[in-house]
Amino acid sequence: MSEKILKIEDLESISSNLKRFEKIIVTTNGSYDLLHSGHVRGLELSKSYGDVLIVGVNSDESIRTYKGPQRPIILEKERVYMLSSLMFIDYVCVFDEVEIGSRLISLVKPHIHTTGIEWGENCPEIEAIRRYGVELRLIPKFDNMSTTDLVDKIMSVYSVEKYNIEQQREILTKTF
Repeated sequence: MSEKILKIEDLESISSNLKRFEKIIVTTNGSYDLLHSGHVRGLELSKSYGDVLIVGVNSDESIRTYKGPQRPIILEKERVYMLSSLMFIDYVCVFDEVEIGSRLISLVKPHIHTTGIEWGENCPEIEAIRRYGVELRLIPKFDNMSTTDLVDKIMSVYSVEKYNIEQQREILTKTF
């Protein structure tokens, strides 16, 4: 799986080589914090549009910048490992930029870029998509699932309101 994990500086040469072999390259990007079935279905659909799927992943620091200090829940090393283990993903690359889509597109110059339908034509990478003549395909939200939905559900199950501080300490002490 480590052969699927690329450094940013390798993206241009890998994509050039793939194009020489007339491979249709698809890119997508995101945080993929708490990988769930909606992510997997969206990634699988993205791959169905071409021969090679390259996934850009937000670094831990970029996630903290736009989602706050409590995120990510799963560190980038683990998120990248999980994504690279999916057989339909060909390459994974970590980006430090908050808006990674534009950089991914400018380096790879894919044939197709996918993003969630909730972004639509207003996705942050739309300028790069237009500049490089990339086809944009929108991915539906599957199973009404999102990382935020999962976090909210976990918080409701393990609510602070269920336990007072002393009970929480006791639970944590027994756990660790």
